[in-house]
Amino acid sequence: MKIIVTGGAGFIGSHTVVELINNGYEPIIIDDFRNAEPFVIDQIEKITGIMIKHYPINCGDVKSMNQIFKKEKPEGVIHFAADKAVGESVENPLKYFENNISNLIQLLKVVDQFELKSFVFSSSCTVYGNPDTIPVVESTPTKPAFSPYGETKQMGEKILLDYFKNKTICNLSLLRYFNPIGAHSSGKIGELPLGVPNNLVPFIMQTATGKREALTVFGNDYDTPDGYCIRDYIHVVDLAEAHVLTLKYGMKKDHNPLILNVGTGKGHSVLEVIETFKREVGVKLNFKIGNRRAGDVPSIYADNKKIVALLGWKPRYSLADALVHAWKWEQEMKKHIG
Repeated sequence: MKIIVTGGAGFIGSHTVVELINNGYEPIIIDDFRNAEPFVIDQIEKITGIMIKHYPINCGDVKSMNQIFKKEKPEGVIHFAADKAVGESVENPLKYFENNISNLIQLLKVVDQFELKSFVFSSSCTVYGNPDTIPVVESTPTKPAFSPYGETKQMGEKILLDYFKNKTICNLSLLRYFNPIGAHSSGKIGELPLGVPNNLVPFIMQTATGKREALTVFGNDYDTPDGYCIRDYIHVVDLAEAHVLTLKYGMKKDHNPLILNVGTGKGHSVLEVIETFKREVGVKLNFKIGNRRAGDVPSIYADNKKIVALLGWKPRYSLADALVHAWKWEQEMKKHIG
């Protein structure tokens, strides 16, 4: 069964492609390498032993996407392709509205001409804004997003919910996931920050390898037990498995729409992540306290009971596992981009 994976060479997309193959699907990657590198395709092939079909185009290119859908006849779509940096979105919101919203609309124009069975959207816990209570459940009211990135996820969900409202063939699933970290246990694929990282763990890795003199932590004066931001850090392979289970469920069950949180159900502070890395990897890490970053909420983590009960999914990897795997990937990455 063929599955279109937009952004399939990216961090979460590449791991999901591996899990799709492990579950007997034939993933077709759509990725223009805006936020990825071509060598990732080779790495996926090394992990799986399977040649990957890839089209280096923008998923918003309606003409090219129509041709691909006609040729490949996919039965499902997992849509990852998007820009994802909270801070950058504050500085350059138009880029995010164009890439995350306009391209989604163009993709739906293509989807509208074909009979798919399952459409899975890569959403985010940012749709909850700064929630009044945690952990957040799927019914937690969405609040104004703290960043244009979060706004694009809220708008993306709204567009999809409206579009699929009268679709009886294809099921829509919205996965609101929390903070993906880690890498494949082989060390062959992982998070690939191009330029300045946007997330904590790549900053930790770059500091530990000496690429950066010190890690800057964005604030330690939040209303949390230790003053540092708290997040729900989920191993990227666990997240990838959740996508495959959701896709599979959508192929068999009429559930339009399905909204699921994907997180561990446990929050860790930035300081906890730093100390866990130092303990597990045995590398010294210099860090300093900087100003708060625009768009960051103090604390958020998931209530994951719904996805556990409905799909039988549960996270297999710990925070320590994720950091050890990310460190292994950091060593592998040197061979490709220095």
